[in-house]
Amino acid sequence: MARFDGKTALVTGGGSGIGAEIARKLAAEGASVVVTDIKLDAAEKVVTQITDAGGTASAFAQNTAKWQDSETAVRYAQDTYGALHLAVNNAGIGAAPQNIGDYDIEAWDRVRAVDLDGVFYGLRFQLPAIVAAGGGAVVNMASVLGSVGLAQNAAYVASKHALVGLTKVAALEYTAQGVRTNAVGPGFIDTPLVRASLSGDALSALEKEHAAGRLGTDAEVAALTLFLLSDEASFISGSYHLVDGGYSAH
Repeated sequence: MARFDGKTALVTGGGSGIGAEIARKLAAEGASVVVTDIKLDAAEKVVTQITDAGGTASAFAQNTAKWQDSETAVRYAQDTYGALHLAVNNAGIGAAPQNIGDYDIEAWDRVRAVDLDGVFYGLRFQLPAIVAAGGGAVVNMASVLGSVGLAQNAAYVASKHALVGLTKVAALEYTAQGVRTNAVGPGFIDTPLVRASLSGDALSALEKEHAAGRLGTDAEVAALTLFLLSDEASFISGSYHLVDGGYSAH
């Protein structure tokens, strides 16, 4: 029996990268997965990959910065698969590097709206739904920058630090009701966007910031996330787990 047989999972920002890999892995282990993304076509491509591999999944358009979208996404999961047991609040964005004294106010609001408010909105509707289903688990996708700083990234760093605190509060309120909530903190992940945005020297320098001497992969983040969602992690709640190749060990 697969770890997630009979379970329904919702993954935000599931149309690419870490979210897509988590969705694929959950479906491969038996879950029915609602893949949400602000870009519906991206979510649909992931759903096609899942169903072509024999899994069960549906796509849903969701802007996590709008609380109404979080409510309707949860209702969609319940209506489509009968209940919601697992949630991964993965959607997130960044902004152009700027010193705080020059920081664009609209960029600050935009990043916070997705990276912090969007997770709160998700939890607001996911937690009661998971309680109603008899219990389950939530993983909030933070970052290694939820524990350390990075110059010129105030909105992202502040939001991810706050997300870790929000995770702890959710755990204190809902673990006794059968819902564990944890946060995952990836280091820098090897994606086409990262490679396209950095010169060879800059990429090499970033790799050396990790004790592992390389960037992480989507699969490595997904492996930790699925463990935390599984019954194997039954006594883990309210904690923040790094998958950063030693980046934060400096």
